[in-house]
Amino acid sequence: MGKAIEITDDNFEEVVLNSDNPVLVDFWATWCGPCLMMAPVVEELAGDFDGKAVIGKLDVDANPETAAKFGIRSIPTMMVFKGGEVVDKVVGASSKADLQGRVDAQIA
Repeated sequence: MGKAIEITDDNFEEVVLNSDNPVLVDFWATWCGPCLMMAPVVEELAGDFDGKAVIGKLDVDANPETAAKFGIRSIPTMMVFKGGEVVDKVVGASSKADLQGRVDAQIA
């Protein structure tokens, strides 16, 4: 069963930008209540999309460079990347079905 990957400033290019599959990145922080509520949903999505899409989490406090590069001002923010480009974005808590649909839309 898939598990959400820890994404960092150091591995962002390799894991996200160079991925052959779509990537959902959960920009979050340990002090963010809505982020913590989304954590189980993100882990479920990682299992659901195992092998078809990459699901990852980026702690904005530990990885400020990437968070700043993508203009993250509110968390949680979920971004879907495909071919190294942002193709979808959701700011705030979202349902599993909504996020699933956004990732599904990017799977060829």
